[in-house]
Amino acid sequence: MLWHERIADIIKNAYFKAFNQEAPEETLQMIEQPPDSSLGDFAFPCFRLAKTLHNAPNKIAEKLNEAIGENNMVTTETKGAYLNFFVNRKAFANSVIDEVISSKGSYGSSKEGEGKTCCIDFSSINIAKRFHIGHISSTLIGAALSRLYAFKGWNVVRINHLGDWGTQFGKMIAAYKLWGSKEMVEEGGVQALSDLYVRFHEESEKDNSLDDLGREWFKKIEDGDEEALSIFEYFKELTLKDAKKVYDRLGIEFDSYAGESFYNDKMQPVIDELQEKGLLVESDGAWVVDLSDENMPPCLILKSDGATLYATRDLAAALYRKKTYDFSKCLYVVAYEQDLHFRQLFAVLKKMGYDWVDEQMEHVSFGMVGYEGEALSTRRGNVIYLDDLLQKSVEKALEILEEKNPNIEDKQLVAKQVGIGALIFTMLQNNRIKDIDFWWDRALNFDGETGPYVQYTYARCSSVIEKGSHIDAAPDYSALCDDITMEVLKALYRFPMAVSDALFRNEPYLITRCVTDIAKAYNRYYYEQRILTDDYSASAARLLLSRATKEVIQTGLSLLGIETPEKM
Repeated sequence: MLWHERIADIIKNAYFKAFNQEAPEETLQMIEQPPDSSLGDFAFPCFRLAKTLHNAPNKIAEKLNEAIGENNMVTTETKGAYLNFFVNRKAFANSVIDEVISSKGSYGSSKEGEGKTCCIDFSSINIAKRFHIGHISSTLIGAALSRLYAFKGWNVVRINHLGDWGTQFGKMIAAYKLWGSKEMVEEGGVQALSDLYVRFHEESEKDNSLDDLGREWFKKIEDGDEEALSIFEYFKELTLKDAKKVYDRLGIEFDSYAGESFYNDKMQPVIDELQEKGLLVESDGAWVVDLSDENMPPCLILKSDGATLYATRDLAAALYRKKTYDFSKCLYVVAYEQDLHFRQLFAVLKKMGYDWVDEQMEHVSFGMVGYEGEALSTRRGNVIYLDDLLQKSVEKALEILEEKNPNIEDKQLVAKQVGIGALIFTMLQNNRIKDIDFWWDRALNFDGETGPYVQYTYARCSSVIEKGSHIDAAPDYSALCDDITMEVLKALYRFPMAVSDALFRNEPYLITRCVTDIAKAYNRYYYEQRILTDDYSASAARLLLSRATKEVIQTGLSLLGIETPEKM
């Protein structure tokens, strides 16, 4: 039982004894952990009870305190409107460490999502374009959420909704036929396709007939022309082969790569349904769904030439996913710039009568990514490709490791773990809606609130455990009752709540913050306490604390997609 739950039971019993009525249902949720340990390990604010009990909050706290009396697990005192709880530290240390170690790497997990499915649409790269930094936030946030939901027992369907439809692919094929060859593309990869596309645009400014040629080739794709489809599929295969190298380095897999083209034959039934339900309205030759009652512009379904749009495809995709996976949640991890699109999408689905939208579908938005003070743009040509960024991370990490610890074993592997971990941690370090400005010196700082700092703490725990491997004594948990050690224990105790909160809010940064807090608390403990002494029972308890810290850091970092080197 969590200490929150134990304290809630104590409060409920005291509440009934003091006021002869049942305590509020939200008693458990009202319990806080004060930032200042002098105010208790846990606190129960009584402000919200004043109206119900017709009494001053401080008087309510005093009556509850009196009703609790003596308790061998906690001592209590009042401070204004707060009832403060001080736990039996030896019992607290024993229970936290036992809970962590007995969980065997699953501390904070649960089966709350058992029997439920969560579809997560993330990364969503574009065919025939290199994987650039603009996709990094969606990729890393989506992957972290996938792990979090699975950790909480959900069946997770990871969807990469490929950008693989539009007239640009006709232009790409036209450029390939005019100036390219299979040999050139095999040698140059996706970059060769991008170069061909750039050349097409340059040449079309001099020759307008090229645009017509591009449209002709796209029409062939739409009509199922064998040659056009063969080249189109080749481009997709090449792009995915290239992208999967990046995904492999990041430890990310997908269950579906069904992109825009997959829904070509699934849109007409949606259009027919909108028509049958009287939702389609003609506007300047186009067909829209009026959303003025939702204070939104109309949602464009069909252009005047009969062409479909993103909204049409996303409607078809949402209904297909619901029918195929019967999801309880469907998350779209897409930049905040698409906020209106998703609000329109959800509004149209609700107008169609799908009442599950409000509870089950969510746009998980995020901010923009900059690089060392500069905004990035493919149009301006200052785009950074993700494979280059990952490689540079590893190279820079290797330079730092060679300086700090030139004799380290498996240097290349550790550099990979630290470099890629630093990148992931930085991207998931803040509230996802905030814009990110990526700087190498910050990301790879071993002393700041960074991935390498947390990884180094993990390696430090490993070193301590190795040095104490000769100790085989029963642990004396009374050695873990001082204030500094309690801060480590409380940080470990908070981890399951951080996981639950991260899931509830779809905010991976709550995990990065929690493991950083654990690392900071442990490092202070490491510097201010002697872990290994002649008192083997005390040392055994401190080693168990180091082991628990190591396991929780590993669990937290693994949820983010970050590996943990044993030595740094």
